[in-house]
Amino acid sequence: MLSETIIQQATQLGEILLAKGWQVTTAESCTGGGISYALTEISGSSSWFERAFVTYSNEAKAELVGVDPAIIASHGAVSEPVVVAMARGAREAANADLAVAVSGVAGPTGGTPDKPVGTVWFGIANQHGQCFADRVCFSGSRQQVRLQTISHALTLLQQAALEG
Repeated sequence: MLSETIIQQATQLGEILLAKGWQVTTAESCTGGGISYALTEISGSSSWFERAFVTYSNEAKAELVGVDPAIIASHGAVSEPVVVAMARGAREAANADLAVAVSGVAGPTGGTPDKPVGTVWFGIANQHGQCFADRVCFSGSRQQVRLQTISHALTLLQQAALEG
């Protein structure tokens, strides 16, 4: 269940995108479509949200948003190069103005010493070809990590939309 905070964030983002006439897309791994779910909870989201990519597996990252398998092999799926490639690929595939990508370790298993449970990489790509990445280590249960990831992704999208 989405929190009121997440719904408010998605609503605010939608208002910004609508005012700019922009479209947004997502490429999601650890959230499994949760960011897209939050965005489409907003009435009228079809004006600024067209599609999303749930790229849970490495194969999906390559096939759906064009991530080079060599990048995944050398850096791992939870890495800056992968989320940047996911965001770029999703933005291009959806012909959107803005894209967010997430890949992380939601837990409770799967963590390593250098990528512990709660580690999430975020990638943002805009229509000017600019990309940036952010890494956050969240704490809590799997559900809490995923909800915090959704919220942070919406914050990053708002910032990028306001700056663009």
